[in-house]
This record gives sequence, structure tokens and C-alpha cells, in this order.
Amino acid sequence: MTGDLRHTPLHALHLEHGAKMVPFAGWHMPLQYGKGILEEHHIVRRDAGMFDVSHMGEVDFRGPGALSAIHVLVAGDAGKLPDGKALYTVSCREHGGIVDDLIVYRFGEQHFRIVINAANVDKDLAHFREHAGSHCEVIDRSDEFALIAVQGPRAVAIVTELAGDPALADVPGFGLRDTTIAGASVTAARTGYTGEDGFELFVLAADAPAVWRALHGAGVEPIGLGARDTLRLEARLSLYGQDIDETTNPYEAGLGWVVKLDRGSAPPFVGHAALSRIKAEGPTRRLAGFVVEGRGIVRPGAEVLGEGDQVIGHVTSGGPAPTAGGAVGLAYVPVELPADAPLRLRQRGKELTARQVKGPFYKRPR
Repeated sequence: MTGDLRHTPLHALHLEHGAKMVPFAGWHMPLQYGKGILEEHHIVRRDAGMFDVSHMGEVDFRGPGALSAIHVLVAGDAGKLPDGKALYTVSCREHGGIVDDLIVYRFGEQHFRIVINAANVDKDLAHFREHAGSHCEVIDRSDEFALIAVQGPRAVAIVTELAGDPALADVPGFGLRDTTIAGASVTAARTGYTGEDGFELFVLAADAPAVWRALHGAGVEPIGLGARDTLRLEARLSLYGQDIDETTNPYEAGLGWVVKLDRGSAPPFVGHAALSRIKAEGPTRRLAGFVVEGRGIVRPGAEVLGEGDQVIGHVTSGGPAPTAGGAVGLAYVPVELPADAPLRLRQRGKELTARQVKGPFYKRPR
């Protein structure tokens, strides 16, 4: 690992837990702890685990023009957000390509926050300031905050008990509530990236170790990036840089539902004209989910074959599905390919067959 990688405020605690550290998006991040990726995956599905996601970026928008700035930057309809609620959506280039997928949080009429992917912080900030910097203050707060995701069937109960705040249990999905844990001020957002219930906790960087220790003392196990990837893939949540990027648009990526072309009197967002055209004409490809038949795991980059072994698409994500069973993945395929057609996949000269699947591979019990 090179010396110019950054450490999150929780780096020392990862080492105490015996984490295997790897470089990720310019940071030293835990790949796994002593229990291994498979067991960490099962801990989150069955109990509760916590992730250090402090490498994610936080950008605040403040001032009378905050909402108009958000309107310009995101394809969702933030105008319908009440205080204390959040919205998953995308920000796009003029040609409709995805700059980032992100969550918009509304704290008040003149205060919004966007959480962005770690590898995109500099790019997103430049995009935000170029297109919305004249509307309001655009403040990079990424270094001020740590972000701890607590996920799993027991996550909400544990965080609620630690905070001594029964109202936390009633926070709705994509809702927010300010509370206190281990003497630290925390904003708890009922969001996540695992397919499980739980909270993502915004806490000042200096207070993060105390909150982490309190969670660990309450029985929440630390979980690394390896299990985070298997969890999100089972839940069929896209990964920026693999399943989506600036060469993909929301409609072909299965994210058309986050795009609101008709937002009344709100100003059009960047990429509105391009996405209007793409929706009218229809995308030429789609992101298909698949389950591998028989044994074998398909990794990103594997080819999707058509007639005559012509390459008609590529796998973007693939790996084991510890809870759902077998091996699963995502691949871009032509829209003409029937949704019930088997997929022929070629990886390192070996051919495998997969069946297409709609929806997530795993869905948590309600």
C-alpha cells in the first residue's frame, strides 16, 4: 500500500479488530476482519453489523437558493421532500450519463446535504459548483464527518437502546433524526446499502471512535468491504464504477424510477433533454440480473454471447450469494433479448449458462 492513501477516523480501531486493510478509492479500508467475508455477510443478515463508510463524501447546500441548486443537480423531485426526509436519485451529465448515484437529505428549507461515492468526491464537487454554485453555498464537509452504517435485523433496536431514544424506532425509511450516542451528537438516517434495515450515523470525526466502541460493546460486529459487496449484490444495488458510470444512463441501468422528468415549475436538471429523448426512443440495452446455472462464479468483465459467439454484452458485477444461494451477477444485454432467455457467459475461455432474474436476488423478511 502506498503512503499517500488516507485513513478514516476509525483506522486505529480497525487494526485493533484485526482487520485486513486494502486500498480503496484512495483510502486504507478494511476488507474483512477475523471472521472472514462469508461469516460477516451472515452476521448482517441474521443479527447486526457495522461498516465504516467515512470515506463517502458529504456536501451541504445552504442558503435561500438551496432547493433550486438541488433541482438543477439531481434527476429526482427534491421539491416533494419534507424536512427530515431523504431521496435516492442520480446526478447526470448533459448527455444523460450518470455522474453519481447519491442520496439527498433535507434538513430544512435552506439546508440540504448530498452524500456521494468516495471515488467521486472531487468530480462531483466540480460538477455541483459548475452548475449550482451560483444558487447557494456549496460546502464540502467530507473531512468533518465520519459515517457509520449499522445494518441487520437487530440494528434499529440496538441503536435505539444505545441512544435511549425510543422515537428512533419510529423513524421511517429514508427518514432522519438527531440523537445522542456515547455522548456524541449523531444524525441517524434510516438508509443503507445491504438490503437490511438499519441506520447510517453521521457523527463528527472526533466523536466517531466513541460511537464505534459503544456499538461494539452493544454486540455489533465490525464488517468489511468484502461482505458489503456481497450484501449489496444480493440486494441488487448498483455499484458506481461497475454497474453505472458516465457511459450509462438511468433508463438502461434500471434506475428510470428515480428520474422525474415532469417536476412542475422546478428548473430542469442537467441532462433533462437527453434523458427525455432516451425515454421517448427507448434504451438500446438493459442491465439484467442473472443466477449462474450449476457451479461457477462469474466476475466483472465476463462476456455475454449471442448467436455465432458474437459478444453482445458484458458482466458488470458478479459473485457468490451467501444467503440467496449460488452465484449471481448483473450484465448489460440488448433490449431485444427476451427476459426469459438464458444467458451464455464466457470467462477466461470457459462458458457458463445463467438464467435471468427480475428484482433482487435477496429480499429481507418483513
